[in-house]
Amino acid sequence: MIGLESHNDSSAVFFLAEEVVAKKKASAKKSVKKRAAKKSVKTSTVKKASKKASKKVAKKKATKKKAAKKSAKKATKKAAKKKAAKKKRK
Repeated sequence: MIGLESHNDSSAVFFLAEEVVAKKKASAKKSVKKRAAKKSVKTSTVKKASKKASKKVAKKKATKKKAAKKSAKKATKKAAKKKAAKKKRK
């Protein structure tokens, strides 16, 4: 920092003020960067979580679909067997 020789030295006061402003700006920039970093981590975490959840839901849906298909196939087979048995009896 610049030392003041007299109280009326306005240029020195100006330089001091400029230095203070520069320091404040730098610290503000740092905090903004920190905040942005935190935000990006948070959003990426949220994205990962939602992606995982959607995958889980998709898997569940696929399993349900598969089960439904299987049961439908089974029911069709059973009905066909019943029909064949009925025909045999006649």
